[in-house]
Amino acid sequence: MKKFAQTLLMLGLIALAFGIGLIFPILKRPAVIPAQDAVVFGTTVLSDSTLKTDNSNYIDITPKSIDADKLFIFYPGGLVRPQAYEWLGTALAEEGVRTIIPVFPFDLAITGPNRANKFTDLMEDYDKVILGGHSLGGAMAARYAMNNSDKLDALVLMGAFSAGSDDLSNLTIPIQVQAAEYDGLATLAEVQEGMQRLPASSELVVIQGAVHSFFGRYGPQKNDGIPTMSRHEAEHQIVSALKEFLLLLP
Repeated sequence: MKKFAQTLLMLGLIALAFGIGLIFPILKRPAVIPAQDAVVFGTTVLSDSTLKTDNSNYIDITPKSIDADKLFIFYPGGLVRPQAYEWLGTALAEEGVRTIIPVFPFDLAITGPNRANKFTDLMEDYDKVILGGHSLGGAMAARYAMNNSDKLDALVLMGAFSAGSDDLSNLTIPIQVQAAEYDGLATLAEVQEGMQRLPASSELVVIQGAVHSFFGRYGPQKNDGIPTMSRHEAEHQIVSALKEFLLLLP
């Protein structure tokens, strides 16, 4: 009996150690280090990228040589560090866009879907305010837009769709949805189904040859698809579609 109890104790300790090993990377997130991987080939306007601590932590990407008239608040994907999306802010700087990427607890936007409210005062300084997000961040951005569309001029979802209970079909703001052709996590079929919960005027852009992880620079992702083109080519599609969308905002 004593030997059996010792065996159970040993198994319990092993299970505990295994559980800690699984959860520790979620609780202990890597450092946020701006500007290390934000270069975009062909950009014509330089930008400053800094980590700020007012209104909770966020990365602020601001055009250097031109005045920004648009504010883009972007929610990162689940368990993805915010700097993975700096490249997007760098690419949009030449369009007069200031990009804000919030740092969420445990890198999970579900912990604060209303985080955009912390930038309400800042929103008043810009002609256009766009909220966007990737994956889980996109779902939470959609939830925020559903309840706060009066604060926004547009919504952008990348590799994302609204939760089944979140119906945005009555919104009047322009919405662009970008779906990666070979996305294994937010599949093209799932994104297309999610379009039913958006206004009929919403735009769906399929990023040809791309996968889920091509929206952010954080490397390959488990259960994702196999791309048929380079990340550089996919990023060009992503930015081109987004720039055209911003250009046509009323």
